[in-house]
Amino acid sequence: MRAVVTVIGKDRTGIIFNVSKILAENNVNIEDISQTVMHDFFTMIMLVDMTDMTVDFNVLKSALEEVGETIGMSIRIQHEDLFNAMHTI
Repeated sequence: MRAVVTVIGKDRTGIIFNVSKILAENNVNIEDISQTVMHDFFTMIMLVDMTDMTVDFNVLKSALEEVGETIGMSIRIQHEDLFNAMHTI
């Protein structure tokens, strides 16, 4: 079971650390990551494997959203199937 994590906001130190820490604490593996900074705005997309996740999906979602609020970023997670369906014409 995989999901897509998106992170958007003003660039600052520690963004990748804070997001990956939550994922690691819940046994979620990062399979692929793409990030860029454009004119002081940080964007990142992660493809994660939740096969061995130790918490419910909604608990992980809440934890990511909470850390996003703490660091001033928008952090969202969607199941891969939902993400693909939303981006298919």
